Formats: sequence, structure tokens, C-alpha cells
Amino acid sequence: MTDSPRVSVVIPAYERGDVIGRAIDSALAQTVDDTEVLVVDDGSGDDTRAVVEGYDDPRVRYLSHETNRGVSAARNTGVDAATGAYVAFLDSDDEWLPRKLERQLAVLDDRGEEWVGAYCDVATAGLSALGRLATVVSDRLFRSSAPREGGRELAASLLSMQVFMGPGSTLVVERAVLDETGGFDEDLSIYEDWDLVLRVLAAGKLAYVDEPLALTHFTGDAPAAAYVENDRRYLDRNAALVAELEAEGIPVRRVHRMGLVGHFLAEGRFDEATDYLDVGALARPKDLARVVFWSVLGLRALAAGGPE
Repeated sequence: MTDSPRVSVVIPAYERGDVIGRAIDSALAQTVDDTEVLVVDDGSGDDTRAVVEGYDDPRVRYLSHETNRGVSAARNTGVDAATGAYVAFLDSDDEWLPRKLERQLAVLDDRGEEWVGAYCDVATAGLSALGRLATVVSDRLFRSSAPREGGRELAASLLSMQVFMGPGSTLVVERAVLDETGGFDEDLSIYEDWDLVLRVLAAGKLAYVDEPLALTHFTGDAPAAAYVENDRRYLDRNAALVAELEAEGIPVRRVHRMGLVGHFLAEGRFDEATDYLDVGALARPKDLARVVFWSVLGLRALAAGGPE
């Protein structure tokens, strides 16, 4: 390994001894081998450290927190220790296809200096039949022809939830730009990666590689209640852009309220969902379809012994 690798791969980990090897292996198997792999153990009590230190490869480095501080803090620790020109993020329960970094760097090499990073499409493993159906419905109802790369236009797509990305396992970005952003917001446990991307996009453009080069392994979602405070902080942190987009007729806050409706409905928390549901949603065909689908998920959750 050179003293200054081209890419530093940052993998935050907490109690991931059973799967962290899969993530590390996929990072080491990249066709771009000018890398270092920084695993940040966020206060685990399992064998995460033993697994990581068992790698006889100079590219793998183990870093740790004495106590659990959250994924944002772990990623920030990794970025602080990174020596590469680019930083790539990989969640500890996910994995990459071998050409992931190669394809992203090739795209960036063909772009101008204003293009400071790239993300790629993602596939999800471990979904139930219902989960796969939900993905198809989401693709049809939520996604659009909105811009998937660029600067401010991509920020608008992301903030208004017209584009969904998994930056925690898909993003590659210049280390210098990350330094400018101030890193991840350690008070966010949801949307922390989207929040970072918005600040990256204030500094430059992100390219999109339309290939599923990252594979996520679905292990469940955060509870609906956790989304409420994180959503509020995320929108407040980006209030200026929210106001600009609202002035342009893009209903950012309404879109986010509908997102909260979906989380509560899918858990069978129908009363709480109505706190965020505006009456006009039932007159908007796509929103009505979403409400119906989420309600079906909620009824299934209740039948399976979920929240009452």
C-alpha cells in the first residue's frame, strides 16, 4: 500500500462481529486496490475487534471508540484518520460488487473539477416477498424523472424525496470536500448521510453511476417515532434550501410529512399517522395510493402482533 492511497474506505461498526468480515472482504476485493480500509468500532462488546484485527492485510486499520457514540461519530472518526484523496463509505452490514470503486472513479476521471464525488445504484438482499412488493410500489409511486446527478438540482431531488440514495454504502467523495462540510451531524441518527450529501452538493457536483454496485442487507428500519425528531432536525438544518424550493412550488415539508405518515401507518399506528396527514392527500392520486398501501402494511403488522 502506498503512503497515500487513492481511496480510504470508512466502515462504522457496532456489534457487527458476525457480518463485518463480509464488508471488509468486499472492500479488499475491489479492482481498485490503491485503498485503505478503516473500520471504526463504535464501542462494541462482541468480537468485532478480533475479526478486524485477524486480517493479515496492511490496508486494514482498526479504530475504536471506548463507548457507543453513534454512526455519525464513527464515520467522522474514520474520515479524520483517512489519508486517501477520496473517502468511500460502507456500512458494516453491506457489501460492494468488485468494480464499484473502479466504475465510480472512471466516471469522475471523465468529468471536470466541479464533480467532487459519485454515488451508485443499490440492490437490497434479504427482503421478504412483501418487502420486494413494497420496493416495487415505492419505485412506481415515489421515484420520478427528477435529476439524479449534478449540484443544486440533485439537492432539490434529494430534499424533496424524488431521489433515494444510500450514501452510507454508495458515496465516494473528495476528502478535501468532506473537510469543508464539517462532517456528519452527530445529533442525527437518521438522514445523517443525506444531510452530509446536501452540504457536499453546496461545494460541488455528484455523479450518478446507474448500476447496482452496492448490496445492502435489510435488517429492519428505525421506529416511526425516531423519524419525527430526525426529520425535524434535518429540515431545520437545511431550512434555507427548503424555503427556496418551497418558493419554487416544491412542497418539501408536505412530502416529508407524508413520509412520516407512511412510517406510522406501516407500523399500524393509525392515530399517530393522522397527526401528519393533511386532508388534501386523499385528493392526490399518488398520495392516496400510498396511504392505502401503507395501511395494508399496518394491518399486517397488527395481525402479526405489532403496535396497537
